[in-house]
Amino acid sequence: MSDEPVNIDRDKLRAAIRRLGPEYIFYMLDDAIDLLPLAELEGIAKRYLDLKRLSPDSDRQAKATLLADVKSFDKASRAGEYYESFMVNSGNCTAQSTGTTAWIATCNRLLDRCVAEEAKREPAEIRAAFEILFGLLDYIDQCNDDVIFFADEGGSWQVGVDWDKVLPSWFRVLSVAATPEEYAERITSLIRHHCNYDREMMLAAASNSATAEQREALAKAPNRQAHGHSQGRKP
Repeated sequence: MSDEPVNIDRDKLRAAIRRLGPEYIFYMLDDAIDLLPLAELEGIAKRYLDLKRLSPDSDRQAKATLLADVKSFDKASRAGEYYESFMVNSGNCTAQSTGTTAWIATCNRLLDRCVAEEAKREPAEIRAAFEILFGLLDYIDQCNDDVIFFADEGGSWQVGVDWDKVLPSWFRVLSVAATPEEYAERITSLIRHHCNYDREMMLAAASNSATAEQREALAKAPNRQAHGHSQGRKP
């Protein structure tokens, strides 16, 4: 397969973006921030923002690790820093507040970082970061409505986690130190709740990452057939 980038007509891209909802334009911009070289990012940002307000905090470099960023996100989330509501009516019941959009983008970006940094950091650190983020998703599903605001009935399924990408990485770091029983319980519980629609494929991937003892415990785990939610990833 060629590594050459796809030739994209910029005018067609602009036209396609106009047809997207505002939250997806936000997601695209959020992704682009990590991809743009600093000089180009500065050139764009200074047209709309005061660059003096965007300088890194003095202690940023000291704490800028994946786990530190995940813990900071968890703290801010539980403190309601992303919570942004609006008066819901029949005309905006499918709308999404900027705070909710920002939270979803940040959560998915941090999950992507867990996957990307799996080979660069200790498995225990990656596992801890994954578990904190999964804990936030579970917290939202426990009817806690102080993290993000949904105009209509919502839940973690609306975050659109790419479980096909995220879970194999988590399986590998979980397998390193988990007991067979812990491995089986954590995996069956998360799959049942968050991506039961892909249960058999995910269980097969978990089995491939397991030790012989973990694989045996996973095969014997109860409630493998329980129903759960399904999720989709932001396009």
